[in-house]
Amino acid sequence: MEDVGKRRRRSEGPSQARGHSTRQRILDSAEKLYLSKPTGDVSVAAIAADAGAFPNQVTYYFGSKDSLFIHAAFLALLHDAERVETVGLSVESPESFRSAMARTVLILPSLPLVVRALAVGTSRPDLSAVVDQHLNLLFRQSERYLTRLLRHRNWELQRPLPVETRTFWSAAFGATLLSQAGVTGNGNDLDLAGTLTVRTVH
Repeated sequence: MEDVGKRRRRSEGPSQARGHSTRQRILDSAEKLYLSKPTGDVSVAAIAADAGAFPNQVTYYFGSKDSLFIHAAFLALLHDAERVETVGLSVESPESFRSAMARTVLILPSLPLVVRALAVGTSRPDLSAVVDQHLNLLFRQSERYLTRLLRHRNWELQRPLPVETRTFWSAAFGATLLSQAGVTGNGNDLDLAGTLTVRTVH
């Protein structure tokens, strides 16, 4: 009996690994296609073909095209956020940091995708947990980054860390939403840098 169980676990291992690999390929392909084409032009068939998978595997691993879109949009933002972190590390003063972060985030190619993903999550209550999961992941990543930066630079915040990250990203999402809605103006009309309270320790 024990030998049978061991054989079963060994046989399930490669299959499970292939499943993770297929899921990741689908997610990577979706991220790439959604960043390179208008959202409406990206089909499940195109994503599956790019990933070397079958269309029914998209629904198998993600449940629906909308769910996959949310996953892909936030994955793109997390990748962009990692690149933004290098911008923050390249400046010397809190003032330069606030300005650089605001200027860079507002032109992230993934930001419009995430705003659309938030809208999808709002219209699909069954996907609200997916949106919440990714937002919390984004906030935690931002908090870890700020914690390292503050320690390294000997800077401080004027409010709690979770409030800082949520306020900043909420303002960035709002600015992008207004732009998508056709509101006239540009990034200079929004003081996104002012939502950051990073200061030198006194």
